[in-house]
Amino acid sequence: MKTLPFDAANVLGAGLMGRLMALALARAGCRVALFDAGGPEADGAAARVAAAMLAPLAESAVAPLSVVRMGRYALDRWPALLASLATPVFFQREGTLVLWHRQDAAEAARLARVLKRTEAQVPELPAMQRVDAAGIAALEPALGTRFAQGLFLPEEGQLDNRALLLALRTELEALPNVQLHWHAPRAPADFTPGPHERVIDCRGLGALPQWPALRGVRGEVIRVHAPEVGLTRPTRLVHPRYPLYIAPKPGGVFVIGATEIESNDMSPASVRSTLELLSAAYAVHSGFGEARILEIATQCRPTLPDNLPALRQPASRVLQINGLYRHGFMLAPAILDMAMEWLADGRSALAERLGLTTTETLA
Repeated sequence: MKTLPFDAANVLGAGLMGRLMALALARAGCRVALFDAGGPEADGAAARVAAAMLAPLAESAVAPLSVVRMGRYALDRWPALLASLATPVFFQREGTLVLWHRQDAAEAARLARVLKRTEAQVPELPAMQRVDAAGIAALEPALGTRFAQGLFLPEEGQLDNRALLLALRTELEALPNVQLHWHAPRAPADFTPGPHERVIDCRGLGALPQWPALRGVRGEVIRVHAPEVGLTRPTRLVHPRYPLYIAPKPGGVFVIGATEIESNDMSPASVRSTLELLSAAYAVHSGFGEARILEIATQCRPTLPDNLPALRQPASRVLQINGLYRHGFMLAPAILDMAMEWLADGRSALAERLGLTTTETLA
């Protein structure tokens, strides 16, 4: 780890990026003060609601190549990050299974063409595999032969987002050079950092007053307890209007989501979207009919006009990190390492290598 040219940092926002940055800075020898408008449970953070899937090839259907490359980087980086924590966090790389009903075969064919094009452009990604009913049953016996065709995307993964947020908090609480300030909202203007101090702003939509280009993209997610559903890996259902994902978590819990709405609205989920999500999940596996609903959550993901993450320095000794959109867990390891390079050297070779050039994201 490179030596940083400062020894104190104020980190604003204790979502995923804020906690990762605070821990990295503290381990680099800095005195760190972490401020958040909410409490230690990260109730106001988009990261708490997320499914935390690490699926660069699957996400290439809606994401540019730089995001795909950062996602590929994350798959190799997360194990080391998690291994450094005292608290174990569920992590798997069992691939993604993509399914569709017969009436959606044309949409599935379009998706397959997109994924094939991504493979040609990012050859380090494992190639997708076409699977028939027997292949699907071999991967997920609980599905039997309900689906005639599918795609298997090897080595994609996921982790337990809430366990990670708790593990990061536990790690920070144990460090003598870290101070945690809950229910203490701060903005960069509240600080006047000296030569040996930095301000790192990771507040997501909380930074909107200082970064007007930010917008919220609303997501709606349902958590259910379905111990009789035997899915073992993230499964996606192709649909022209509401492509569904089902992510199995420890303890028979499943995260079900699909909706993406251009809105800052944080009100509860609508009846329509809830019915669509649950009906689609039931169509994948009838065992979801007996599941118990644990939570129906909504959250807005911080997003910039190009849907890409950005690091910028709006003032001397202030670094803002934002715009991780729907790919927070898939991008976080790369953004963390880019930010630490930037803080040490004033530039990031990793950002340039992965396709986020300094002129675009580190202005």
